[in-house]
Amino acid sequence: MFARFLAIAAFAVPLALAQPVLAKDPPPAKPTETPMAAPAAPAAKPDAAPSAGQMAARQRQKTCGAQWRALADAEKVSQGPRWPQYWSKCNKRLKGEKA
Repeated sequence: MFARFLAIAAFAVPLALAQPVLAKDPPPAKPTETPMAAPAAPAAKPDAAPSAGQMAARQRQKTCGAQWRALADAEKVSQGPRWPQYWSKCNKRLKGEKA
């Protein structure tokens, strides 16, 4: 029994002594040079104005949306059951293409 106690103590003592050494954080490294100022962030790019084609598409979408909202539920079913199908037909019609 005494031999078992000595064996446990022989393993526990080095671990107990090494624990404080291992638990310490290493000292912070001393900077050799002063840090340079970070370059300034580029200025935010102003939003580009929409092109003529984008403006026309937005106008067509607003027009078709107003027409869709004005339709009664029964008319919506006859025009097409969903907005994407109605938008496609209306967009083509407003562009002058054959639907």
